[in-house]
Amino acid sequence: MNLFEALQERRVRVLFVCFGNSCRSQMAEAFARAYGSDVLEASSAGISPALRLSRRTRAVIEETGIPLTEYQAPKHIRSFDLREFDLIVNLSEYGVPKTPTPVLRIPIRDPMGRETDTHREVRDQVEAFVRFLVEQFRNARQAVAC
Repeated sequence: MNLFEALQERRVRVLFVCFGNSCRSQMAEAFARAYGSDVLEASSAGISPALRLSRRTRAVIEETGIPLTEYQAPKHIRSFDLREFDLIVNLSEYGVPKTPTPVLRIPIRDPMGRETDTHREVRDQVEAFVRFLVEQFRNARQAVAC
């Protein structure tokens, strides 16, 4: 089933990936759940997961009024069957394991170890991308429904 067929029948399953699943992909998951729960089911994973979410990431996300939920914790990409997703969004500079699932690569700078302002810049980039993705899914669903 392709992405457009999935949109006709259900929400699209999207996996957001970054290196440590401590910053970028966690932000994307939170924004996707907040802005696009009508058209997508969001999960996140890391290529080499950190032990915990970045405190700065948690702080800058919460500035937006969108809290990271208690179940959001770093997870390894290998803990998922990648074939169960309709789309994988790779926010990192590293490759993901080979999969038949389409992979969209949107490299965004890793804010880990950087100042809070860098985390805010990355947050804003991730939020803008997620809003764009949600809008595209909604437009595609409406086009398919016509």
